[in-house]
Amino acid sequence: MREAIVRSIPVNRLVAWLVDWLVIVVWVAIVAAVGVPLFLADITAPLTPIALNLVAFVTLALPVTVAFAALESSSREASLGKRARRLRVVDSTTGLRVTFWRALVRNTLKIAVPWSIGHAAAYGFVVSSSTGAVPAGVVVVTALAYALPLLYVLYLFIGSGRTPYDRLSGTMVKRQ
Repeated sequence: MREAIVRSIPVNRLVAWLVDWLVIVVWVAIVAAVGVPLFLADITAPLTPIALNLVAFVTLALPVTVAFAALESSSREASLGKRARRLRVVDSTTGLRVTFWRALVRNTLKIAVPWSIGHAAAYGFVVSSSTGAVPAGVVVVTALAYALPLLYVLYLFIGSGRTPYDRLSGTMVKRQ
């Protein structure tokens, strides 16, 4: 029975993440409702790809990362998806609620880093599309953009089920 409970957590974490992504998609839609008209009106034309990537980070990845850190360090200890699946994020040593800063490290590694790598890859392809040749660096960044989230999912199913971002931030996800 214990094995069944432990093994159900990875699936619950994936379902929780899908719920959280629905929330994130709503935020992306709100930002796009402002950003797409600015792009179509050529207002963003003077921005370099690096500046566009920075704007994307500040308007998309940063607010999502901070919001998730706030939710996971709150008294509920969980994002909306984790709440729905009755999971919570706790300190891996004490089992107590994590601080905002620890939750911020966790979500930076979980959300902001992969998201930023993905954006960098996308902008790299946009820039290289004018030349027709994709630089090797863009290919490497793209591979990393796919490999990192896949690695995170793989870690859910091996060993203790703690992901690299849980290990590095000293957190773990438990059932309520």
